[in-house]
Amino acid sequence: MTIRYPNGQIYHQGSSNLCKNHKPKNDQVVFGNRGMPLEDEINLSNLFYLQNDLAVIHKKPIPIQIVQVDYPKRSAAVIKEAYFKQASTTDYNGVYHGYYLDFEAKETQSQTSFPLNNFHDHQIKHLRACTKQGGICFTIIKFVSTQELFLLPAKILYNYWDQQSTGRKSIPKNVIAENGFTIKYGFQPLIPYLEKVDLLIKQSPEKRS
Repeated sequence: MTIRYPNGQIYHQGSSNLCKNHKPKNDQVVFGNRGMPLEDEINLSNLFYLQNDLAVIHKKPIPIQIVQVDYPKRSAAVIKEAYFKQASTTDYNGVYHGYYLDFEAKETQSQTSFPLNNFHDHQIKHLRACTKQGGICFTIIKFVSTQELFLLPAKILYNYWDQQSTGRKSIPKNVIAENGFTIKYGFQPLIPYLEKVDLLIKQSPEKRS
């Protein structure tokens, strides 16, 4: 299926399908860090948080305009081409202990750094706007080759984003490790990232007393 951005540019899909109902196998749940896409891992974690009344966090739906559909038979339809109706913002948002959370989930095959071209300018603008309103903003980064997870505060992302014209085009892994929070895989939830959000909230100047 061909999917295009509002400007007509072709969207190249990543490791996680745009629209799918992923039902993980038992071995994937237990060993979720052995090949499952990051978005699927976070979705499972968010489901655990929701079912246990810990937080309400969802992946944002992506508005799609379907322009071409094939009907190979009466009982089936195949979408051949579609457009994003508008530019996307970030992957996830929700509420946790009265705080608004807004964040991206990103994977990289690099072993030494996180390329900034994983982000778009409108996503950074969105995160900045949420930060300005007191939201807790960050990105969860997965280094696929080593299966390492980090929660990186948005302020670090902003610093490197603003230096692209005169500096490097990526964030070194050691900077992410030193300024972010390492997340270890668990079982329930698979990615216990809210433990790190608690630490991020404590560091936030907008934190409530």
